[in-house]
Amino acid sequence: MTVDTIVIGAGVVGAAAARSLAEAGSRVLLLEAFERGHDRGSSHGASRIFRHGYDAADYVQLSVRAAAGWQRLEKQCGRTVFDRTGALDHGDPRALDAIAAAMTAEGLPSERLRGAEAAERWPGLAFEDDVLFSPGGGRLHAHDAIEALLDSAAAAGAELRFGTRVLSLDSDGDGVVVTTDDGEHRAARLVVAAGSWTPVLARPWLSRHGAELPEVRVTEEQPAHFPLRPGPADDEALWPSFVHHPTDPEVPSVYGLLTPGEGVKVGVHGGGPVVDPDARDRTIDPTRLERLQRYVAEWVPGVDASRPEAISCLYDTTPDSDFVLDRVGAVTVATGFSGHGFKFGPALGDVLARLTLHGERAPERFRLAVASPD
Repeated sequence: MTVDTIVIGAGVVGAAAARSLAEAGSRVLLLEAFERGHDRGSSHGASRIFRHGYDAADYVQLSVRAAAGWQRLEKQCGRTVFDRTGALDHGDPRALDAIAAAMTAEGLPSERLRGAEAAERWPGLAFEDDVLFSPGGGRLHAHDAIEALLDSAAAAGAELRFGTRVLSLDSDGDGVVVTTDDGEHRAARLVVAAGSWTPVLARPWLSRHGAELPEVRVTEEQPAHFPLRPGPADDEALWPSFVHHPTDPEVPSVYGLLTPGEGVKVGVHGGGPVVDPDARDRTIDPTRLERLQRYVAEWVPGVDASRPEAISCLYDTTPDSDFVLDRVGAVTVATGFSGHGFKFGPALGDVLARLTLHGERAPERFRLAVASPD
């Protein structure tokens, strides 16, 4: 099959890229190794945090574009994917100062509170003394969001193929040939947005074309849902998304949000064991789960820490935790999103489409260190 653009991966980034490319008029073929809505990667599940809480202008700007993109998707598809519950950061005052300054620079409102004030307002959480509230944050309905992106891509003309594993990428004149387990497909351009599988797929192409992908650690992370306790915090409307930036070096960085009908999801941000995405068994580590339960018992009093429902998911993380969004010849590579990439979905789709179709480069921090000129 020959098309204008092939996209590999139907997680949030691949789905968003396929949609943006198709809306721009490109004939798109989206290839996904597993079934639609599978749970083997990083995009599955019911909920993800949305927040503007970054200390760098380019990330905050990207979050503003993403918020507008989610709103447009909701209007386009007639379904809710973004609940604006607000988002909290608490802990290290230096981290909160930097986040507040970056949001203020982009015209985003925020509110600074003391820990006691925050605990009265959000009784399900315990806080360090410095708290920052962002009313523009909230939670995304992850599964529904991806389904909406895929439906929108298909409505714009993209062909979606599931259960089609990519085996290799090769040059085809000025374009690419993608060999899969159901045959060869050719295109003028290719986007590799296959989550934890991206480094294996893209690295040989990049090396042949004089570019190197940074190390990408694929780890298995283990958040858990905890049921609400009866009491002042059992109203789901009282739960914003939250991130703890601890002042105690012995306490990990932790995130959380309510998943309607499932409880409050709490997870340590990164730090899981390195795994092969094709060979993990997703067994829950009881030691890690016990550590998470101890944290939850102290810092999330509105839930029952004794009744966790653990989750297994993948992170793909670069050394500096920044994304990779860059193009080498006919191939655009997108990786390093896990842990904080989902929220940016529509904005990343737009960035990748502009990069792929027009060569518009992403901000400097997202580029490959060394890349051959097109």
